[in-house]
Amino acid sequence: MRTGYILSREAPPKVQRKMYLQFQRALRSQVPALLRGPCRIGKYPQGRAAFSTSGRRDIMGMTGFTEEQLTVREAISHICSKIPNTYWQERDQQEKDPKEFHAALAKDGWLGIALPESLGGAGLGISEATMMMQTITQSGAGMAGAQAIHANVYATQPLAKFGTKEQLETTIPNIINGTWRTCFGVTEPNTGLETLKLTTLASKTADGYSVTGQKIWITCAQVASKMILLARTTPLEEVKKTSEGLSLFCIDLDRDSPGLDLRKIKKMGGRAVDANEVFFDNYKIPANTLIGKENQGFKIILHGMNAERCLLAGEALGLGYAALEKASEYAKDRVVFGRPIGQNQGVAHPLADAFMKLEAAKLATYHAARLYDTNDGSVPFHEIGVACNSAKYLAAEAAFTACERAVLAHGGMGYAVEYDVERYMRECFVPRIAPVSREMILNYVSEKVLGLPRSY
Repeated sequence: MRTGYILSREAPPKVQRKMYLQFQRALRSQVPALLRGPCRIGKYPQGRAAFSTSGRRDIMGMTGFTEEQLTVREAISHICSKIPNTYWQERDQQEKDPKEFHAALAKDGWLGIALPESLGGAGLGISEATMMMQTITQSGAGMAGAQAIHANVYATQPLAKFGTKEQLETTIPNIINGTWRTCFGVTEPNTGLETLKLTTLASKTADGYSVTGQKIWITCAQVASKMILLARTTPLEEVKKTSEGLSLFCIDLDRDSPGLDLRKIKKMGGRAVDANEVFFDNYKIPANTLIGKENQGFKIILHGMNAERCLLAGEALGLGYAALEKASEYAKDRVVFGRPIGQNQGVAHPLADAFMKLEAAKLATYHAARLYDTNDGSVPFHEIGVACNSAKYLAAEAAFTACERAVLAHGGMGYAVEYDVERYMRECFVPRIAPVSREMILNYVSEKVLGLPRSY
């Protein structure tokens, strides 16, 4: 039996779910998540070749997680354990898409983790999806592994809630099974975080829309079949409020059609996954690509923004824990002046401090995910927003601290590709910068929680 059996159509959803949990409990009893201590391999330790659920000590505290979260963690760990660190090192150096990793997750149905069972998904929540993303980055895949599937998890949330019958029956199943990959087209070069000032225009035609404009930092556009696109259907100068006149579309990225041009951006980290400028010049899209109602796109897209904050917080946590695990193992194995360097407080204390920061951020992250998953109106929307943004901020900062100290604990070898921590260091800037900056989160909390005047 494979883990994806739950997501097949061979049994009703409730039966699938029961079988799934039974299988994963059995799996976890055979392959425990908290493992034996490290194997010492000499005075000058070598970089580990692979993440493995049978040869790795997990330093993260596991108390307080639900059965579903623990099940997800073990199942994803099992998939990741089959992919060695050399795979991710090579993909990073060659800037080559990790399609095999994407396919492995799709095969077992994990791309639909937070989508309803009625649409072929697992019917789990953002809490479980956050655990999945954390487990991926913590496995050694880093941000590249997470970004390869990131949009498939959160960008489909508005589609699942507001999509047409045709979109639900065709698009979502093909995303879940890995046939189609998606990207998220919101950011523009002249607006940045000022989303309401977007200018990409989708003008009505006889049979659909004609899109003209530019998007930037679009992840996976080179390999995606679909884009969730936010564009204006009413020009900015014609609306009373900037939040009006925006519409959301699920469009084909047909590279053979006129009016579409993709340009890859060379970047610092996560190089296995492409980032792009996307240019539209009277690019034709059908009317049935519209998600929800015209001019209601901003309200619709808000449904996915808080989810993305949680997922990115989880990804940051995983990266931080991965770096800290590498550093602590190295500090135990590296012997200088006749003793392990981890015996020196100058090495040990910064790592201990980084661990505590990660643990605190972990609590904030899964608290935010729980609030997001309430879905019953008992938690005010702004409270969910504060929790999700705060979690993203805290996790990103904790991850940065852990990655920096991991490099420094390795000394000169922290600069070597073999030990991975230099890759983690390059990648940990992503959750600090995107999808919203640290400064904008502080602005948000200042205004929404402290009641201070808006500064921008």
